[in-house]
Amino acid sequence: MIIECSSCGRPNRLPAARLFNKAVCAACKVSLLPRTHPTSLASAQDFDELIRDAPAPVLVDFWAAWCGPCRTVAPEIEKVALQRAGELIVAKVDTEALPEVASRFGIRSIPTMIVFRGGKETQRLSGAMPASAILAELSL
Repeated sequence: MIIECSSCGRPNRLPAARLFNKAVCAACKVSLLPRTHPTSLASAQDFDELIRDAPAPVLVDFWAAWCGPCRTVAPEIEKVALQRAGELIVAKVDTEALPEVASRFGIRSIPTMIVFRGGKETQRLSGAMPASAILAELSL
């Protein structure tokens, strides 16, 4: 997976299986973990690696730039990532950029949030809502 440094913006390659280990930016040496922001997934391969190898539950937000409710829920997803840093991995999949991933999971409306545990879908939620409702509905 490619993790962008929150300090200098440099992209860093980090295997999904190491998302709870110590990791620092190759350029500025700032800690990359724990992830306090959602990670945007750039490819189906990154998505598959994350779901398969993640050492913790993964919350994936399926969204699109043209979607008003998606823009409304984006700051709420940020709050979830911040509140659950170190115990939950939060990722975003742009359904326009990765339609094959969205199709694989039958995404018909957005925003849709899916929790994966051990490589399997365990929960699903659709619609814009506050972070507190997302956490309560998805038992996170």
